[in-house]
Amino acid sequence: MTQTFASAFFHIYDRKIASGEITFSQTGMSKEDFTRICTDETFILPRKELERLCKAMKLTEEESGQLLQFACD
Repeated sequence: MTQTFASAFFHIYDRKIASGEITFSQTGMSKEDFTRICTDETFILPRKELERLCKAMKLTEEESGQLLQFACD
C-alpha cells in the first residue's frame, strides 16, 4: 500500500492534537487547505507551506521528512 500525503499528515496531526501538543489554530492552516487534505487524495500543500507547517506543529526532523517527501519543488 502506498502512503499518501493525507495519511502521513493525519497520522502526525491526530497524535499531536490528541496529546494536546497543538491545536488546529496553532497550525496556521486555512480551513480550506485542511478540507482539501480531507477530501482530495491528490492534494499536497506547496513546499513553502509544508515547511511552515512543520515548524508550527513543532515536528521532529523525522516527522518533517515524512511530510516533505511529498513536496514538489
